[in-house]
Amino acid sequence: CTFLSGGKPVRAVDGVSLDIEAGEFFTLLGPSGSGKTTCLRMIGGFTLPTEGSIRIHGQEMAQHPPYARPVNTVFQDYALFPHMTLTENVAYALMVRGVARAERERRAGELLERVRLSGMGVRKPAQLSGGQRQRVALARALISQPQVLLLDEPLGALDLKLREQMQSELKSLQRQLGITFIFVTHDQHEALSMSDRIGVFHQGRIEQVATPSELYDRPSTRFVAEFVGTANLLERDDARRLGGRAASMIRPERIRLGGAEGARTSGQVAELQYFGSFWRLRVERAGASPLLADVAQTGDTPPPPGATVHLHWDAEAMHA
Repeated sequence: CTFLSGGKPVRAVDGVSLDIEAGEFFTLLGPSGSGKTTCLRMIGGFTLPTEGSIRIHGQEMAQHPPYARPVNTVFQDYALFPHMTLTENVAYALMVRGVARAERERRAGELLERVRLSGMGVRKPAQLSGGQRQRVALARALISQPQVLLLDEPLGALDLKLREQMQSELKSLQRQLGITFIFVTHDQHEALSMSDRIGVFHQGRIEQVATPSELYDRPSTRFVAEFVGTANLLERDDARRLGGRAASMIRPERIRLGGAEGARTSGQVAELQYFGSFWRLRVERAGASPLLADVAQTGDTPPPPGATVHLHWDAEAMHA
């Protein structure tokens, strides 16, 4: 998909090819400007691809307008009608189709109950919390029974605690309904905790498609290793000295402190960060790049800045 920017063509999505299974929770993950939202908009019909094909259950959709696709979208700002009740908001698509009022109110009531807003149909959006408005937007998107639900960073405006709660509720709802969810986010933790599979976008291309555990433990490119989670990246010569065969990655939580005997490497603690359940140490090494090591919070005082520490890890912890 190509756009004009400053009079020059820019490839917003470049050669992306994806197969998403029916009933899958699939996440498009990447930094701002990586092409993930453009890809979502092409699936929804809001942006037409410059070339290529979009098929839903085998039917070509690339040139179909949004209303002709078996797809619905939940946006980050919810886009609820402020003058309508929750029931009217949820039932709006059925009203447009000419469904009788009693039937559309019945179906709206069922969906509000499913998203745990039973008995609140007469309220207006302004009377709800952010999480409740999010649920109304979900119910409204689901009432037309789409085959695919597109979610464009729908949790971005919520605070951390509510965001985590909604992550769990979204995944639970998707399992109950069995609908294909395609979810866009730049939040790696959100993607890892919710998804069946994840496609990582970078500069308009897909770097890797994998399950959350595969993506975290076995990233296929340097960008994925850096973007998903925290990683120590070891250049080729350094990695070989430490037991690897090529440029490698090791996660901080796979490193442990121990005695000098059998240590992979040693260094001095340069920085100490507290994360509640663990301490993160930044260890400076002579003639090599520093390493991050996560030490579980056990009540003991971790080595202070300036202390010499010896780092250990299992051979399989290093990933080329």
